[in-house]
Amino acid sequence: MIQPPAEWNDTHVNYPLDERLHLLIAKRAQQSPKTVALQYGNVTLTHEELNQRANQLARHLRERGVKPNTLVGISAFRSIEMVVGLLGILKAGGAYVPIDPEYPADRIAFMLADSGVQILLTQEQVKAVLPPTAAQLICLDSEWPAIATHASTDLVDETTSTDLAYMIYTSGSTGKPKGALNSHRGICNRLLWMQDRYVLSSSDTVLQKTPFSFDVSVWEFFWPLLAGSRLVVAKPGGHQDPLYLAKLIQQEHITVLHFVPSMLRTFLTEPAATGCTSLRHVICSGEALTFDLQEKFFALLPCELHNLYGPTEAAVDVTHWTCRRDSQSPIVPIGRPVANTRMYVLDEKLRQVPVGAEGELHIGGVQVGRGYHNRPELTAEKFIPDPFSPDQADRLYKTGDLARWMDDGNIEYLGRLDFQVKLRGFRIELGEIENALGLHPAVRQAVVVALDEPDRDKRLVAYITARHAQHTTVTELREHLLARLPEYMVPALFVWLDAIPLSPNGKVDRRALPAPSTARPELAQPYTAATTEMERRLVALWQEILHIDPIGTDDRFFELGGDSLGIAVAHGKLQTILAREFPITTLFEFITIRTLAAHLAPAAPNANTTNSIQDRARRQREAQAARRIGRPS
Repeated sequence: MIQPPAEWNDTHVNYPLDERLHLLIAKRAQQSPKTVALQYGNVTLTHEELNQRANQLARHLRERGVKPNTLVGISAFRSIEMVVGLLGILKAGGAYVPIDPEYPADRIAFMLADSGVQILLTQEQVKAVLPPTAAQLICLDSEWPAIATHASTDLVDETTSTDLAYMIYTSGSTGKPKGALNSHRGICNRLLWMQDRYVLSSSDTVLQKTPFSFDVSVWEFFWPLLAGSRLVVAKPGGHQDPLYLAKLIQQEHITVLHFVPSMLRTFLTEPAATGCTSLRHVICSGEALTFDLQEKFFALLPCELHNLYGPTEAAVDVTHWTCRRDSQSPIVPIGRPVANTRMYVLDEKLRQVPVGAEGELHIGGVQVGRGYHNRPELTAEKFIPDPFSPDQADRLYKTGDLARWMDDGNIEYLGRLDFQVKLRGFRIELGEIENALGLHPAVRQAVVVALDEPDRDKRLVAYITARHAQHTTVTELREHLLARLPEYMVPALFVWLDAIPLSPNGKVDRRALPAPSTARPELAQPYTAATTEMERRLVALWQEILHIDPIGTDDRFFELGGDSLGIAVAHGKLQTILAREFPITTLFEFITIRTLAAHLAPAAPNANTTNSIQDRARRQREAQAARRIGRPS
């Protein structure tokens, strides 16, 4: 069998790898000072204005001790302040640590403690709900007048290319997230390659809609800023609303944006998506891109579609593939390595496997990250010496992904070697969910799997055995997990078993786990049948999307196995059924059929105005829990 030719990894490009990310952006500000760099709603900043504000913040941070490799937390909603905060941290010499304000308080508290950040940039609305922390809080909105007293000129840079640029947390198999560290050298290589490959100009507009706790956001934020293009920031929650996205793309003439494949599938069901003719490039990553989705895309949109691959541990993406409209192959590869990056498909003894054979995908080159924060043993396990490099300092990152080289030098992704999954772009260690479930007093044992079903997105399913004869409800289990995990890690379905099936060697036999039932799960509230025409229409729609029967009028969409992508589908179908538009946030605020029907019923547009204060407060609390989104898209 043929071994992979050496030229498949001949990716050397003479980029200035001694650069730092913020210096590249500062150079662009000097070259294009008066062009618009950043827009959020009706507020805009030129490249010069953005650079000046970031300089003022950087001086403020330096006065508080920020220097090279200092980790600085930032917890904020998408806004002008968020972008200024990220760039200001880099200019001060620090590395930013994004902390999603919609994460559960326990998770935020862990990330703050584990990272050891002494400074946390935030906003007043976020500050009010943050858990107690020893970090010094700096509000980018209310404290800006004091920050703006600093000089706005460029600072003397104190960083090197090997210093940290950012740390992003990923799911951990031990039950706690782990921080992946990346340097300026790695991310600068990634962005310089991206500019070479796709060539942004001043006429381009990039949409920033990925939550900043997901590494795709790194190129969304900084690529247009160093290329002299315009960056449009989507409103909080807007990344999950296909109609809002379609309108924004058309209104702002967006030319480049990113989708996780599962959200792209939902977006393409929105009729307004066909009007997004300004698009030049749509980039997919975070999940496997299927052939059928590729074909649906090409049938609706005239622009290019790209499939990229890369883990958080290696400065975003490390391989690339441009999809082909005339392709007859059912395989959508992840492509070839990007500049100054090497890919290897190896066996257990770190030997290259022949072309066409399966093996574990390993990453080498300048984009390999530093490792995990305060996790030396895990770093040593996953970041190993590179046996193919003469430089003893070079390392390979063991991805845990199964792949093979194709005959044409492209790579096909085949899945995982362990119990890690990719769900809507986020990498999830199933063990972290199982550990969280095990903390519930009613749970004896929990096994979580990712269920692949025809014609629907992958879902997490928890199989549970009870500690006592009386087991708890799905409602209580969801509340227990939402207090500890982001919403995207909460299983859609919970299945109670008398015993977890085991293989002859005593390990969990995941193949023997039964298929989830389509019956209504055991919930805290009793079943109540629909009585009005609007309630019956909503029940029918929910049954179509969730494949659950029966559904009661007091049931909550998420407790029945729904997720935010399902909400987006329901939103689009409801607008068609009712022949009118309304914001997707309506479905997060009115999360039962009874309340949603009362709100949408034509005869009672103000039906909720007579609700008691207690009812409205309860509805707001439920909506807040339901909207723990934080998903990449």
